[in-house]
Amino acid sequence: MPYKLRKKIGPSACTFIEEVIDGMPDWVRVIDKHDNIIFVNKSMRDSIGMDIVGQKCYEVLGRTAPCYNCISRSNLPNRSRRKEEVINGHTFSVTSSPFKGVDSISEDAVIEVLHDITELKKMSQKIKSQNEKLKEDLSMAKRLQLSLLPQNTIDFDNVHFNYIYRPCETLGGDFLDIFRIDDKHLGLYIADVSGHGVAASMLTMFLNTALDRSQLSPSKALERLYASYNSNKFFSELYIAIFYIVINTEKNTITYSNAGLNVCPVIFRKSDFQILRASGIPISNWVENPDYCEHTVKLEPNDSIFLYTDGIIEIRDAYNHQFGEERLVNHIMDSELPPAQKLAKLIDSAVSFSNSSNPNDIKDDITVALVEIN
Repeated sequence: MPYKLRKKIGPSACTFIEEVIDGMPDWVRVIDKHDNIIFVNKSMRDSIGMDIVGQKCYEVLGRTAPCYNCISRSNLPNRSRRKEEVINGHTFSVTSSPFKGVDSISEDAVIEVLHDITELKKMSQKIKSQNEKLKEDLSMAKRLQLSLLPQNTIDFDNVHFNYIYRPCETLGGDFLDIFRIDDKHLGLYIADVSGHGVAASMLTMFLNTALDRSQLSPSKALERLYASYNSNKFFSELYIAIFYIVINTEKNTITYSNAGLNVCPVIFRKSDFQILRASGIPISNWVENPDYCEHTVKLEPNDSIFLYTDGIIEIRDAYNHQFGEERLVNHIMDSELPPAQKLAKLIDSAVSFSNSSNPNDIKDDITVALVEIN
């Protein structure tokens, strides 16, 4: 330890301080204002393999001049600085702090503490690489999921279909589809699976492939879907809530059945509306016999069917009030916009209701669809 400091605090105190510093696994060295190393702790001395006291600080790094990014020069501000340095193939986090002289006024030296972060850097790089791979996998899964969705606008003779799907994460748990069963019938469903992310997206893909698209009875189609779900032995916390409609384009009727969707579609007429209330257990492994029922409704020309998931009505404002069914129904009834614009305006109104300028702040998937019958 420097003579002036040993003289100032006494040999016993100096010995105690040296023992404490020598017991540290981190490297510690003291450098004077002329770049000379005046103290090195045992850990650094043993690792370097020689006594480097008296050498220039940069010489230990195999350099002939001060480092270009030196944080220990005497003309630096009177505060700690930090950088990373590679020494003998190891990466160190170097913290340099000013060390006051014995008169507590002049800055005689700096104390450098070098913490080996080599393994931490390797682990960080490994995690970064894994995250990049995960992002690529999620991006691929998202493209696959989106490829299974129908076109945003589809026309089937006198039936016109529009929808907007906005997941709250990269992968969503909402899903919907419309398809032709035969020359007189269309199948239409909207679903909300438990959770978000990868598990939810996998259930939507299962739904897309497992639903019997030839079945004219919605309740029987849901019963078969329930059986298929249970044959795959999914976890009990996973389930699918789905509302399934079969549209008879010749008779202008719809037959529907519900498997646990907590928001039911709405039929809108010129000055009236009808909510298609129906109960039923979600597609799950909760019971052995779900026993789905079905109902039939006659449609009139210019009727429209609005389908949605609970993500939009559960949006809350700053006072914790929900956007709710009433605002949703009023918006659809009062709007004279074309279907696609009407749905976009509805979502904009719901997001504005939340007082959020960022749609990504919405905590649940939002899916809305409008089927117009001419």
